[in-house]
Amino acid sequence: MSSWEPWLAEGEQLKYRGIVEAIEADLRAGRIKPGDRMPPQRMIAEILGVDLTTVTRAFNEARRRGLVEANAGRGTFIRRRVDDSRILGGPAQPAVDLSMNIPPQPTAANLKRLIPETIATLLAEENGMQNLHYQESTGSETDRATAVVWLERRLSGLQPASIVLTNGAQNALFAICECLASPGDSIAAGFVTYPGLKAVAQQQGLEVQALEMDAEGIVPDAFEACCAAEAPKLLYVIPAIDNPTTATLPAERRHAIVAIARKYNVTIVEDDPYSPLQTNPLPPLAALAPEITWHIATLSKCATPALRIAYVVAPSSAQATRLAAVIRAVNLMVPPINAALASRWIVTGILDDITDAIRDENIARQKIAKTVFGDAPIAADKCGSHIWMPMPAHWRANDFVQHAGRSGISVVPASVFATSGTEPEALRLSLGVASDRDALLQALKQLASLLSQPSGAARAIV
Repeated sequence: MSSWEPWLAEGEQLKYRGIVEAIEADLRAGRIKPGDRMPPQRMIAEILGVDLTTVTRAFNEARRRGLVEANAGRGTFIRRRVDDSRILGGPAQPAVDLSMNIPPQPTAANLKRLIPETIATLLAEENGMQNLHYQESTGSETDRATAVVWLERRLSGLQPASIVLTNGAQNALFAICECLASPGDSIAAGFVTYPGLKAVAQQQGLEVQALEMDAEGIVPDAFEACCAAEAPKLLYVIPAIDNPTTATLPAERRHAIVAIARKYNVTIVEDDPYSPLQTNPLPPLAALAPEITWHIATLSKCATPALRIAYVVAPSSAQATRLAAVIRAVNLMVPPINAALASRWIVTGILDDITDAIRDENIARQKIAKTVFGDAPIAADKCGSHIWMPMPAHWRANDFVQHAGRSGISVVPASVFATSGTEPEALRLSLGVASDRDALLQALKQLASLLSQPSGAARAIV
């Protein structure tokens, strides 16, 4: 029995689709056949240099298209009977993606109109074509000064010289770790955390030290024990609406974590994409300890990830210059037109309007989830776009993901987020990608029905 050799099909902007198209292409060419075993997802992620979440999403899509099937305890295989019409480009069945943590795009946000209109306005202005030129790797002086205007709600006393624009939070995280850590160093993070951190650690040869978490986030005592035993170089934390657990660190715990970091000389990397969505956000860690904290503020969750704009507040202007040098080597600069668009939205108040619309839609979708799942032990923040769902005792998360995928619903198991060998039996459900509330409602009802079935019975049905 042969095994698929992973590759990415060209022409697909989304990598997970590139994986699926590669599988279909190899099926058409006869390089793989029904019954062939697929490599483990982690192996595919390593070979292709992508996140495990990307491969999980690709497998879910491949199952939805009828290309592969899972065999409990044995792995994933090319289906014995593959629908030739799908391989030859026939219509696919509709699916609902609850795997990617993307904010909803409510009509009130008006992104479809605002993005082209703002770009056209910027280019039509005097010297507007300079927005298509090369710019500083830090971001232009105007864009950094405008970032201060937006950030001063959470951080006072900022100077533009301490701010660097990056291509989203992931680019910022990679560059910060490149600046501050060396291969063999360790990063402390929650026992489940943002997969992008895991990808950075793998690329840079860093070790992630898993910290105990509870309903309020990272446990300070666990952080201190880690500092005493492992001497981590960095602490990575999402202080508000944690991804994936949705926990928000309370004020007392924030002060405790800052005190421990100072005591053991640990630098804090604060990834804060969600606090703009909260109605009463707490002061970030960077407000409590600006001299040891790198604060990442992206527009991906409060506006759109398509802009690829994040603002990094460094502890000093000198450290911002160091970060800009890494940005220059990795991707030179952020797209100037995107940065200018973000600045225009900030000064005109449009960004606030978009964030308000997304918050309102998140609240409405969270209410739908609460209605569907009732008293189930779900962790959620009313303003967030995802929920964290511990599995009932009769279900394993990875098995449930496979069965949900066969129903055309993509979800992500806790194993994708785990930083230790112990993986909690839980799922992250992202509520923002569904095209509308009705599509989300129907998908969540399907998941609720599946959850109520014994796992063995579900296998017999599907």
